[in-house]
Amino acid sequence: MSGSGRNRVVAAGYSAAGALLVTGPLLAPGYLLLRDAVSTPRSYPTDSALGLGDAAPRAVPQDAMLAALSAFVDGGLLVKAILVVALWAAAYGAATLARELLHASLGPQLVAATLALWNPYVAERLLQGHWSLLAGYAALPWTALTAYHLRATATARRRRRMLASTPIAEAEPSTTAIAPPPGTPSSSAHPGAVLPSDITRPPIHTGPATPTEPPPGISVVDHHGGVASGDIERRPPTSTRTSDRDRWHQRIVAAARHGHIRIPSAWAALAGSLAAAGLTPTGALLAGATAVALVHRRQLAAMLILWLAASAPWLAATALSGAATEPSDPAGIAAFAARAEPGLGTLGSLAGLGGIWNAEAVPGSRTTLLAALGTLALLAIVALGVRSVAAGGCDPDNRHVRRALLALAAVAILFPALGATAGGTHAMEWLVDHLPGAGLLRDTQKYTALAMPAYAVCAAAGCTVTTRLLASARRNASASRPATASSTVTTTIAAVFVALLVLPLYDLAWGVGGAVRPSHYPAGWQQVAERIDGPGDIAVLPGGMFRKFRYSGAAPVLDPAPRMLPNDVLQTGELPVRGRTVSGEGARAREVETLLLRGGSATKLARLAVGWVLVERTTPGPLGESASALGRLERVYEDADVALYRVPGVAERARPTTTDRSVAAAAHLLWGTLLVAGPLTALGTRARFQRRPRN
Repeated sequence: MSGSGRNRVVAAGYSAAGALLVTGPLLAPGYLLLRDAVSTPRSYPTDSALGLGDAAPRAVPQDAMLAALSAFVDGGLLVKAILVVALWAAAYGAATLARELLHASLGPQLVAATLALWNPYVAERLLQGHWSLLAGYAALPWTALTAYHLRATATARRRRRMLASTPIAEAEPSTTAIAPPPGTPSSSAHPGAVLPSDITRPPIHTGPATPTEPPPGISVVDHHGGVASGDIERRPPTSTRTSDRDRWHQRIVAAARHGHIRIPSAWAALAGSLAAAGLTPTGALLAGATAVALVHRRQLAAMLILWLAASAPWLAATALSGAATEPSDPAGIAAFAARAEPGLGTLGSLAGLGGIWNAEAVPGSRTTLLAALGTLALLAIVALGVRSVAAGGCDPDNRHVRRALLALAAVAILFPALGATAGGTHAMEWLVDHLPGAGLLRDTQKYTALAMPAYAVCAAAGCTVTTRLLASARRNASASRPATASSTVTTTIAAVFVALLVLPLYDLAWGVGGAVRPSHYPAGWQQVAERIDGPGDIAVLPGGMFRKFRYSGAAPVLDPAPRMLPNDVLQTGELPVRGRTVSGEGARAREVETLLLRGGSATKLARLAVGWVLVERTTPGPLGESASALGRLERVYEDADVALYRVPGVAERARPTTTDRSVAAAAHLLWGTLLVAGPLTALGTRARFQRRPRN
């Protein structure tokens, strides 16, 4: 195995070890039940799972995916596997991005992986239960990487067309001191080669031999299909002018022989990245914004079409359910605004990748002085590499991608910071009040995820810059330096940077201090699911959407009934946040809940198409006069945890048409095809190329 291959294996293994260290408790049997995270043994393809219920389709396509797959694999295992893979992919994707954009060695790659995995954003979203959002977060470095490859291969294809009639010779490099004039191409390249139009042999130097580097704008297509400026590197001085020129020519000829454009493969990889991010609507927006910023303007239309296909489930559900016509509650803007952490202020918290709106969903270390120390360490590491990343290289595509990532990071920090100000809050309230669908923007801190790829690349560059400075200082201090000193310095600096990132957030380890751990449902839930064998939606008591069960821990958790039971469960969508209630879209659910709490009749429940009432006995919440209403119903099942009642004479209600369900199912199928076929196509193309003989 080559050194590059070993580095990739080490980076992948390091990322896997980090992901397992964070999610260790979830390796035990059980189900994730923590705030917004609700996994169940089995889910069902209800109207709500397809996004066609009364509420906005916020959990599409994740609910439909779990409903389809949990028929074959335990749903709790699926959620845990997705979370572990997502954290691994975030770390390894950051390492890969640093390697591709910076040609970083192993040490800086591991620093990038650590920053992507071990930061407050990951900790806070884990505690909030946003496992599917973390899948979108993990897709960002891969989206950036595939967008870069698309941009680079498009540039190379244009240069190939320009060189169709003037290929570069494959002859052996000359040993004379004669070079063609600058800008003059050679002849007879490999038929499939792709080279920039301005590649020539370097001119003869009349003075002492100096390091030769490519003129600005030169890039060469590597054998993986991307354009990498590192294929033509800065070289140390050589003893003769001829040897320096010959090495240059050999690299150009090698690139000509092995350069291949794989545009379909790059598009397939981008499709897979966008589909993975599209597990939630917010993740789709994050990946779409990244791709828009990075692809070439000529590829923008095709990229947007691909993004629409990857986002088809929630876009179709929004249109079919009518949720697109209903504005969100403006009260959600202030409720979900970013929050300042100790000693940092709102801007400092966001710049440190923290600041989630829920003060209870933060690790203990972020409530102490360690929050400020950890943020300072993170920002210092990132700042060391900003200048190097912004400067870019001789490859204009690489330079554009680097700078675009930096710009995205700046927007990702400033946007939620401005949204937390009085003026920003008023502007956002007006937006969600007048623009349906703008409610996706109310939790602005989610979009801080866009800063992660730039932060990771800057951290890797900062490690390299620090290594060079220290190595230079050692050379100045001592004329005789061991040959391994540079590698030793790099390893040492990388270890120090990793420690500075990890130690202030020590409690991210082992399920964020044990908070992210599996729970076990009592047997009554399965009994209830098996006994629901007739029509009608399900109403749930006590009122409200959040529960506190004895088996799920002290933190509140979303009611698992909608994902546990085979019929649609009515939910109001109302969220208690910071002492206020943010209204939801479930008008019929509110009517049914009010009727139950007032002790309404079974006839009225039946008219509202309620066929079942589930009482969750071990959780606090309002019950009102519901006992009188339940006394008129048929009790089907009862134990210490749950009780199920049947409503007689339930009326049929207008449900989504067969056409609507078919369209929604087709949108999910399209998304699933992109999610599976995209990566498989990209990997298959790469494997076929690697098996191809290189003559």
